[in-house]
Amino acid sequence: MSSEVSLKTRAAAVRALSMDAVQRAKSGHPGMPMGMADIAVALFSGHLRHNPSNPHWAGRDRFILSNGHGSMLQYAMLHLTGYDLSMEDIKNFRQMGSKTPGHPEVDVTPGVETTTGPLGQGIANAVGMALAEKMLAAEFNREGFPIVDNRTYVFLGDGCMMEGISHEVCSLAGVWGLNKLIAYYDDNGISIDGDIKGWFADDTRKRFEAYGWNVIGPIDGHDALAVSRATEEAKASADKPTLIICRTVIGQGSPNRAGTSKAHGEALGDEEIALTRANIGWNYPPFEVPAEVYEAMDCRPAGKAMEEEWNALFAAYEAKYPELAAEFKRRLAGDLPADFEEHVMNALCEAQAKAETVATRKASQKALDALAPHLPELLGGSADLTGSNLTNWKGVERLTHDNMCGRHISYGVREFGMSAIQNGIALYGGFIPFSGTFLTFSDYARNAVRMAALMKQRSIFVYTHDSIGLGEDGPTHQSIEHVASLRLIPGLDVWRPADTVEAVVAWAEAIERRNGPSCIVCSRQNVTFLDRDEVDADAIARGGYVAAEAPAGEGKAEVILVATGSETELAMKTRAILAAQNVQARVVSMPCCDVFDRQDAEWKTSVLPAGVPMLAIEAGVTGLWYKYMQGRKGDVVGIDTFGESAPASVLWKHFGFTVEACVQKVQALLAE
Repeated sequence: MSSEVSLKTRAAAVRALSMDAVQRAKSGHPGMPMGMADIAVALFSGHLRHNPSNPHWAGRDRFILSNGHGSMLQYAMLHLTGYDLSMEDIKNFRQMGSKTPGHPEVDVTPGVETTTGPLGQGIANAVGMALAEKMLAAEFNREGFPIVDNRTYVFLGDGCMMEGISHEVCSLAGVWGLNKLIAYYDDNGISIDGDIKGWFADDTRKRFEAYGWNVIGPIDGHDALAVSRATEEAKASADKPTLIICRTVIGQGSPNRAGTSKAHGEALGDEEIALTRANIGWNYPPFEVPAEVYEAMDCRPAGKAMEEEWNALFAAYEAKYPELAAEFKRRLAGDLPADFEEHVMNALCEAQAKAETVATRKASQKALDALAPHLPELLGGSADLTGSNLTNWKGVERLTHDNMCGRHISYGVREFGMSAIQNGIALYGGFIPFSGTFLTFSDYARNAVRMAALMKQRSIFVYTHDSIGLGEDGPTHQSIEHVASLRLIPGLDVWRPADTVEAVVAWAEAIERRNGPSCIVCSRQNVTFLDRDEVDADAIARGGYVAAEAPAGEGKAEVILVATGSETELAMKTRAILAAQNVQARVVSMPCCDVFDRQDAEWKTSVLPAGVPMLAIEAGVTGLWYKYMQGRKGDVVGIDTFGESAPASVLWKHFGFTVEACVQKVQALLAE
């Protein structure tokens, strides 16, 4: 590393850019970037393996800013070290369409590995990335060829430490022995409300030692050389992740704001910025950095050399292990095996031939049994509910500290942590992760599901026990609003299959989807296999399709019965009774409203022809369904109250999910 003076100058450049950008935007968080500037300089200057000219180089280390409100720290470092982030981009901090949004966003800013801001989720993503690295290394590395060998570095602050998710994921990081995970704790003792002593008194060292982490410090977080020495020590850890506790002053360098909550989330002001410039010895106007600082901080030459060295290693690996190398490249590219569609069609044919009456959670597992053995990248898990969610499959091994080649993860009762770790795995690449819990507990994980959608990651969430059909466990476990609530998240596809055929399609679509996450929502109770007019996988994949035409034929329907999941069986039974009463009913199965809504007008009209009365049937809140009833008479058989504790058969009748009740609703519609 360079001299201490040089390191201080680099840190001064970071502080100046951070406070200037926040001041120009009149919005942002200067305190953390100014407080962690020395730590960032130490990491980027002497330890982080990266190539600014190729941010997606497979051999790079990952850097995560979990305390994402301090985004200007990351933007300043990316700009100064040579990434494609110009001074104009810095000046456009927090402006519409800029490459420097208020919080770091993956695929917006070169060098940003994940979207952060919701505190605690960055460290969770980092745990997922470190786990993915360790698993891929176990699978692909060979003696003399450590092609997967990177570290994951993460910055986090008091807010991340307070969030419950940090407890969930850091505990797991210790269990898994993620020794290449190194976290820097910005221990400045200040949050928005002021001095944290009144609400955060944890002994952080003991806490992380109890998790099984290696803990270094407290050290002086404003001494870059001390940070560098601690980093070297952390890199030597053979079996534990490392937390480096860095004592810092928020807003370091500001004469009147340093060490106060005023430095956290507002611009310093012109007068204080002038005082700060003088205090840190930065004698340059706003947004001006001298050439010698750029030269000292430019990581492109070293990064290019690192990448070339890795490329040479991989070329030798490819020559010796061509099949492994081809599989590695396929996996990192996110491409599916060439024969994947063939296995999907085989699974569909088997499901149709067997026509089994099973719970859709079992139908989901059967789809996994058919597809997972042909998808080595599929990585499952459950929050201590594997036997209930049925997220495992025949022959799968459990991942453990000693078996990093296992493909099923027991996350323990950690729904939120599980989901955010899964997002980190998806971001790292090489795996298609999924995880399971009860649908009602999707509330615990919701913000991680939202983040998966915001980041457009191929992350799959399996939710079972999806309605009052789970029975005696009662309203605490019976989902009412959850499916509708998940459908409100932009970019999230929510599949609720009705039988084994729809389950295969749902899994295939979720696996094939590269630009966003999916949910697969399943029943606890058995459902009858649908007696469709025909099995058309392409039609099912469009989210909504005609499962059974009106008995008199196309164009003769007097009413449309639309249903999802286990209630589709009820719609089919209702159609049969209506036929006996000379009422022509079409049944539309809507396994995924989100996908159906993206279809062209011709398809949507062919499935839901204009003017025909509609009865929607779903064991959940009713509000969503009325959007399909514009310009037509319509009603919903649903539930707008919480459930009850009773056997499922009693509950279905009590809440009106019977053929008789549905027929009465149809008769009332037709009588209007």
